[in-house]
This record gives sequence, C-alpha cells and structure tokens, in this order.
Amino acid sequence: MSVFDFLHTLLTVSFFAAILRAATPMVFAALGGLISELAGVINVALEGMMLIAAFAGVVGSAWAAVLWPDAGPLFFALFGAALGLFAAVFLALVLAVFYLEFDANLIIAGIGINILAAGLTVFLLFTISGDKGSSAGLTSYALPSIAPGFLGDLPVIGALLAGANGDGHHILIYAALLSIVLVWLFLHKTRLGLHLRAVGENPEACRTAGLPVKRIQYYAILLSGLLAGLGGIYLSMGYLTLFQSNMTAGRGFLALAAIFLGARSVLGTAGAAAFFGLASVFAAQLGLLGVPTPVVFAVAPVLTIIALLLFSWVTGRREKTAISRALQALRKSKGQEHA
Repeated sequence: MSVFDFLHTLLTVSFFAAILRAATPMVFAALGGLISELAGVINVALEGMMLIAAFAGVVGSAWAAVLWPDAGPLFFALFGAALGLFAAVFLALVLAVFYLEFDANLIIAGIGINILAAGLTVFLLFTISGDKGSSAGLTSYALPSIAPGFLGDLPVIGALLAGANGDGHHILIYAALLSIVLVWLFLHKTRLGLHLRAVGENPEACRTAGLPVKRIQYYAILLSGLLAGLGGIYLSMGYLTLFQSNMTAGRGFLALAAIFLGARSVLGTAGAAAFFGLASVFAAQLGLLGVPTPVVFAVAPVLTIIALLLFSWVTGRREKTAISRALQALRKSKGQEHA
C-alpha cells in the first residue's frame, strides 16, 4: 500500500467505524470509572471487572444454549450478557466491601481483583473447555447488530452510524454513545448525581449535612462495575464472539487514564477514550504500510503517554497563570491600601 492510499483510508467511513468499535469498551469503562472517581473512590479494578464480564458472558450464553435449547440465539446472548453484568457488579461489590467496611487500601484491593480476575478466568476456562487460551471450543453467542433507522438519513452522522456496509453497528456501540448522555444527565441533573459529586468533593461536610456517604459510595462503585461490565461484554460478544485470556489487554487502565486526561468531565473522558480507540486503529493501519510489528504495538502506548504529558503540561501552565494573576491582584489591592 502506498502512502497516498494509506492517507485515503484514514478519511473513509470504515476507518471512523473502526474507531467506534475500538473505543466502545473504553468508553464504558471510563464512564464507570468517572462515576466512582467523582464519588471519591478510584476504581483500579476496571480491568478485572471487564475481564470477568467478558468471560461470564461467553460461558453464560453457552450454558443457556444447553439448558434451554429451544429459547433461541437472542435469549442465549441476553442470558450471557446478564450473567456477565452480574459477575462484574459482584466484583465491584467485593471491592466496595473491602474498602468501605474493612478499610482496605483501595489501590491494593483493586490490583488484587485484577490479578484474581486474570487467574480465575484462565482457570475456569481450562476447567470448562480444556483450553487456556480461548473459548473457541464453546458455542457462544453474540449480541445483535442493529441498523440506525431514521438516524441513518442524517448527513455525516448518519453515514457514521450506518457503518461501512450500511447495516449499522453492534447494539452496544449505540449503547456506549447513549451512555455518554445518560451519565451526564445522571451526574448533573439528578439528586443522587449531585450528592455523589458532593461526597467526592468533601465527604466530611456531607456527613455533617446528613448525607449517607457510605451508601452513595456503594452506589458509585456498583455503577462503575456495571458500566465496566458492559465494556467487557462488548469485547467477547461484539468485538469478538469468543473469550480470550487477558483479552482486555490493558483497556481498563487506559480507561483510568482517560478520566484524568478528560479532566474528570463526562465529555472529556469519553473524548479521551475515543482518542485511545483512534490510536489503536491508527496503529493497526500502520501495519498495512509494512511497519514492523513491535513499532505498531508501541504506537498506542506512546501516543497515550504523549497525550498525558501534554495534558499535564497544559494543566500546569494554567495553574501557574491562575496563581500569577492571584498574586498580581493581591499586590494591586495592597498597593491601593497603602495609597
């Protein structure tokens, strides 16, 4: 492929559709992590929650086909998705109990859950299918793709929602786009969302005001697990139609980075997650130019580090500017007093 052809592929609907597919699991996980972060709880276990949901979704759909063979593929997939969400929320509950009830170190507890999920999924996969690498031996089912309907008639956006073939995207891609709006409305337009953000800012003041701080943090962690579980389910029941060991491949940690790169805002976090999706798709496209595989795999992490450094630099400049203006205002006011 020539460089001209490569640049042409970057401007096609297929390329932007690929970005949507790559960004979807990180959008879910990042929004979930944002909710818990705004409540004062950093969810380091997003990776493990995504992984356990991806595994449980595939195994659950396979079990449903055995237990209720006449129910149909859609039921099998929905049952698996429900089981995957339950598994992710259960891990979130474990994290919440250890942190809120037993006062465990949040970072260590999160890392422990990630290690548990990585080892447990491989062990159970081998026990069930006899394969440590993937669930290819199991007959698993995927959630459906849907057409965009009347939205497909919109200019530009309609072409993007219609996908490369015009038949739409996986249902969880639309759900990820919708979740951006819903999470914003939840955080800014509901009483629980306002309380949640207040708890994250000053939990002691909220306790004094009579707010149930611990209960609100429970809600935040469980919602975080639910959204991370959706990201994991998409990986094994949409992006792929099987489970692979460690298939999250660091997406949970990228989701954490997206929260801070997006300045802890809903739109910023979703945009940062989309940027990481763009980086991974761009790296994959580089392989078409004959770029060595190690370089291709290094592109996404390098772009991530550069983005975080730029964000840190810009934030630092803004803080220095604000401090400088405050000092100038203070000197000016003192000068007027002496005059």
